[in-house]
Amino acid sequence: MDLQVHSLHFDADKKLLEFVNLKVAKLETFFDHIISGEVILKLDNAADAENKVAEIKIMIPGKELFAKKQCKSFEEATDLACEALRRQVDKHKGKGQ
Repeated sequence: MDLQVHSLHFDADKKLLEFVNLKVAKLETFFDHIISGEVILKLDNAADAENKVAEIKIMIPGKELFAKKQCKSFEEATDLACEALRRQVDKHKGKGQ
């Protein structure tokens, strides 16, 4: 899978990028027809602690799946977004497409 990771309003460190790549790559174990993916990590300008946003978009044949989560850490947001995408992939596979 071709995966692009973008960080807005901050510079993501190597450890965070590796974590994101690993998490999104795990989606291929549930559905091996994923064409590409795009991850956007951004700092929300909210005053509270939950200002880390992870948006993940994956392209599969004939469809585009998207999840966005906001948490206290990028790792947690990425984890929750990947879980949401896994459920979407399962639902898509259940339709027999």
